[in-house]
Amino acid sequence: MLYWLQQLQMKRWEFHNSLPALPAAHDAALAGNGPALRLELEQEEEEEEAFLCPVKTPTDLVGVAAAWQPVHARPSALQNISLKHLGTEIQNTMCNIRGNKQTQGANHRPPGEDSPLSEETQREEQPSPPGPGAPGKDPANSSKSSLTTSLIRKAKSQSNTFPLFSEGLMRNRTAQEKVLALEQQVLMLTKELKAQKELVKILHKALEAAQQEKRVSSAYLAAAQDKDRLELVRHKVRQIAELGRRVEALERERESLAQTASLREQEIRELQQHVQLLLDKNQAKQQVICKLSEKVTQDFMKAPEEADRDFLSQQEKMEHLKDDMEAYRTQNCFLNSEIHQVTKIWRKVAEKEKALLMKCAYLQAQNCRVESKYLAGLRRLQEALGVEAGECSELLRQLIQEALQWEASEASADSVVLSPSTISEYDEYGFLTVPNYEMEDLRLLAKIQALEVHSHHLLAHEAVERPLRERWATLGELAPSAELKQLLRAGVPHEHRPRVWRWLIRLRVQHLQAPGCYQALLSRGQACKHSAARQIELDLNRTFPNNKHFTCPTSSFPDKLRRVLLAFSWQNPTIGYCQGLNRLAAIALLVLDEEESAFWCLVAIVETIMPADYYSKTLLASQVDQRVLQDLLLEKLPRLMAHLGQRHVDLSFITFNWFLVVFADSLISNILLQVWDAFLYEGIKVVFRYALAIFKYNEEALLRLQDSLEIYQYLHFFTKTICDSRKLMHIAFNDMNPFPMKQLRQLRAAHRERLEAELNELEQLKAEYLETRAAQGPAVPEGSPSEDEGEAEP
Repeated sequence: MLYWLQQLQMKRWEFHNSLPALPAAHDAALAGNGPALRLELEQEEEEEEAFLCPVKTPTDLVGVAAAWQPVHARPSALQNISLKHLGTEIQNTMCNIRGNKQTQGANHRPPGEDSPLSEETQREEQPSPPGPGAPGKDPANSSKSSLTTSLIRKAKSQSNTFPLFSEGLMRNRTAQEKVLALEQQVLMLTKELKAQKELVKILHKALEAAQQEKRVSSAYLAAAQDKDRLELVRHKVRQIAELGRRVEALERERESLAQTASLREQEIRELQQHVQLLLDKNQAKQQVICKLSEKVTQDFMKAPEEADRDFLSQQEKMEHLKDDMEAYRTQNCFLNSEIHQVTKIWRKVAEKEKALLMKCAYLQAQNCRVESKYLAGLRRLQEALGVEAGECSELLRQLIQEALQWEASEASADSVVLSPSTISEYDEYGFLTVPNYEMEDLRLLAKIQALEVHSHHLLAHEAVERPLRERWATLGELAPSAELKQLLRAGVPHEHRPRVWRWLIRLRVQHLQAPGCYQALLSRGQACKHSAARQIELDLNRTFPNNKHFTCPTSSFPDKLRRVLLAFSWQNPTIGYCQGLNRLAAIALLVLDEEESAFWCLVAIVETIMPADYYSKTLLASQVDQRVLQDLLLEKLPRLMAHLGQRHVDLSFITFNWFLVVFADSLISNILLQVWDAFLYEGIKVVFRYALAIFKYNEEALLRLQDSLEIYQYLHFFTKTICDSRKLMHIAFNDMNPFPMKQLRQLRAAHRERLEAELNELEQLKAEYLETRAAQGPAVPEGSPSEDEGEAEP
């Protein structure tokens, strides 16, 4: 069997090592990715670890030869007594003893049935007559005699149990009886002596009492006057009263002693019952021991041939057990080798699967790139041909329409086959992957951008996202640290983002939170209508038109958003509601999916992260940040700013909304939420970093544009063309360094002072204009009818 199993192992190993090799060369780009995308099975060396040497088929004691071996019967000693259940045997014996004792009084034995041992035992158990004059029995002597009697009884029972030792006991029986008789005589004489001593003591006391009475009587007779005799009588009366009191005290003491004695007698009866139970148990044990001793004696008296036969059978069993042990040892070695080989095969298959998945992801990314290049080529060809060639332009339009048709995913829920270039219609937060623009050119650009994003995601999944997910999975309780800062900059995985955001929000607003605050604000809004309610209703329908959660009629998100914005308008009456807050609250709702958490996220952004007057009616802090951004762009990107300055391009028309809603309308969802991860932890500084990084990312494309109109058109959608989130993050947090917060504060203070001066000057000019206009009065041109005249006409 072992030889057959080893042959199966060899065949299986040859089968797994003879699989056809996968193609190693894809193209130049696949080879450039390094050995991570190649199949590692072609480079592995075969390791042969022989746990078992090749086994030949055994020829002895197998098959028919092993079946015809005689089976020896086991010895049948101790068939009536179970050594494994000795306690049970003792209990059964005790029950039999108690039953016999109960039936002894009712049933009389016929004379002659009792054995000599029982007669001698009954005779020895009868107490010896006490000596004359003995008041009672001594417990110590009685216990000693009972111990001697029990020893003799035990010796006699052992002599009957073991016939080999009975003769020696019979020779010593006469001497023992003589010693016992002498000891009993000594005990009787000792008791009689004690009784005589007690009698002597009593007589001495009676003599002393008689002498005392004689002395008193002599004193009474010797008294000469009645007064002396009366005094003696009174003394006697006092003695009698004292003795009466003593008698009463002794009577009370006697009663208490009698009660104590009754209690002691009850305890003695209980102890006697317990002792009797122990004696019965001991007797049962002795009977079991006697039976076992008889069995052992019978076994020793067996014939030598049977003992030899049992020894041979036991030796043969030992040989069989040794053979079984060797067989199990061999089987264990075989199973170890089997486990080792199966583990190696499983590892090779897992590595093959991983390599195939990486290759499939790479090919899928390449397919997305080819498809995006194909669409871009169609767009450029359409622009080059224009409307000159009718047939060619018609063919191009048809090809573009076919490319823009959405590819529905055909993969079922239980299928693991990856379909190349499959892009879902919505992302995990409900945003359209390819927005449905009215212009065909913009839809084509959106499709190209979606393919590029999908390609970057596939290429970065194994190298970047999987290690990042593993780090977040091993991260325990959150606490501010440099490691957490780096992880937040790299982006939080989708499954961990709600938990991380709640912790970041609680870190910001824990001094503002109060139990039941949000519900109280909602109740207040229901009781009284806020002045900003009308503007909130208008902005609800304009919130993220490319998100299915805010466009679906049956969705609950618009109602949640309405309640969050109304609660905030009551929470912060100085701001109330400002356009842009709806987008901030909507992002919080999409991630956290809870009204109260989204409300506190909005409070954290407006009241703790952003400056105090960022969302006020004048938007003073927002205007200051736009001027600070212009200074930073001049410092970090001087070539781009010179190019835009020559063409009189004002970037604040584009960047003002970036800061107001934290890129909510500008970046695609996965990059947007990565920006928010760092923004909620580090603050407004992250917005400046990413604003600079966006211009740096598209610097070369902007420098190629020469017309200001083309630049403005490009600036309106160029943030949607950013596909590589890792590149943008690297530019924001590495290429833009140094970026000290001290410099940002200084620039803000300087520009705020200037802006406030400009606003004050503007207010003065406005006031002067109003005063001048009021002084001049309303000017009515000649010939024009007055209001009164106009009303008088029919």
